Amino acid sequence: MEDERPDVLTIGQLAHRTGLSVRTLRFWSDEGAVPPVARSASGYRLYDAESVARVELVRTLRELGLGLDDVCRVLNGRTTVAEVADAHVAALDAQIRSLKVSRAVLSTVSKRGSTAEETALMNRLARLSAAERKQIIDEFKEEVFGGLTVDPHLRDRLRTFSIELPDDPTPEQVDAWIELAELVRDPGFRARMRTMLELSTPVPGQSRPPGASIWWARQVVQTVAEVRKRGIAPEGPAAAEVLSELFGDADRAAVLLCLEAGIEAEAERYRRLVARVRGQYSSPDATEELEWLARALRAADQASRMSLGFPG
Repeated sequence: MEDERPDVLTIGQLAHRTGLSVRTLRFWSDEGAVPPVARSASGYRLYDAESVARVELVRTLRELGLGLDDVCRVLNGRTTVAEVADAHVAALDAQIRSLKVSRAVLSTVSKRGSTAEETALMNRLARLSAAERKQIIDEFKEEVFGGLTVDPHLRDRLRTFSIELPDDPTPEQVDAWIELAELVRDPGFRARMRTMLELSTPVPGQSRPPGASIWWARQVVQTVAEVRKRGIAPEGPAAAEVLSELFGDADRAAVLLCLEAGIEAEAERYRRLVARVRGQYSSPDATEELEWLARALRAADQASRMSLGFPG
């Protein structure tokens, strides 16, 4: 056969030349991707030098993830490599996003030791559409912020407040969204947040709530952080001076009430989750500073009651 047609290759020789198996080449040939250029007298497939180049192109396109149907369309001139590549880039992007979500859910399941039911819930929360995620946040906003009497500037901020997961989120953002969605859907959390906001939100025409600066200005947390670094105990006299510096002659009981409401509502956890979902920088967790401040306020209240002759 080779003496009759030295320029042609049998399928075995093509396999040897390209490093592919005869089975693969036969399949590609049957699908029309690498058709034989001729048949021998015995009916065997024959290929030529152009067939070798065609095999290499098919192999490249297959390694890039294109199906044989797309490969044949390119080879037969019904579309271009660029057009097919563009479609596959979009498909790969979608697949990558889906894999990131899967990875984030599985990572969260692993860390929490979640049950099958919890895993199913987290998977649903992670794969919600943008509109569905917005609905969860809008319902949370309405229940927690709705009806608050606030100045127009703050009302505008609350109205436009949003928590959006990017189209191409990192696993950390997906993980944060799962945790945040679970949190804001909890009726108990909503009620606690509402209480905290009612106690701490400035109202037009009225004096600022005694504890408002704790939640609406980070200076209080920063001051307490510096005090803790100096080793000042919350029950000591130095702590009482810090309280005077922070709150002056404000009603300390009202300050403590507002502070405890925020701690109970896990306001710091909520704040940090929002920042993580958005991919923004978040100031350090201030839970320990807030706990220190609560202890200091309780100690000051007890000292005041004892000085007035009331039981501790």
